[in-house]
Amino acid sequence: MAQDITRGTDIRRFESTITPASVATITTAEQTFTVNGLSTRDAVFISPPATGNSTMAGQARVSAANTLAITYTNPTAGNLTPAAGIVRIVAVRF
Repeated sequence: MAQDITRGTDIRRFESTITPASVATITTAEQTFTVNGLSTRDAVFISPPATGNSTMAGQARVSAANTLAITYTNPTAGNLTPAAGIVRIVAVRF
């Protein structure tokens, strides 16, 4: 049976400038960034900066208080660095 969990839900918006590190060839790598105000009770949805190359930003989660973790994928035959810039975050706190 489905349960209504919207009561008491808190939705917040954040923006943070990030500078990702290089992602090795044909792999995925989780990288973390400080975003003050995030909680481990948050489910997050991100709009990352355009990568500028073939890397892809995939899953995002709050790995610890004030810490956003983003998984990047590099499907190419060489190391690539996702572009730095502003990531926009919507956090739903349960």
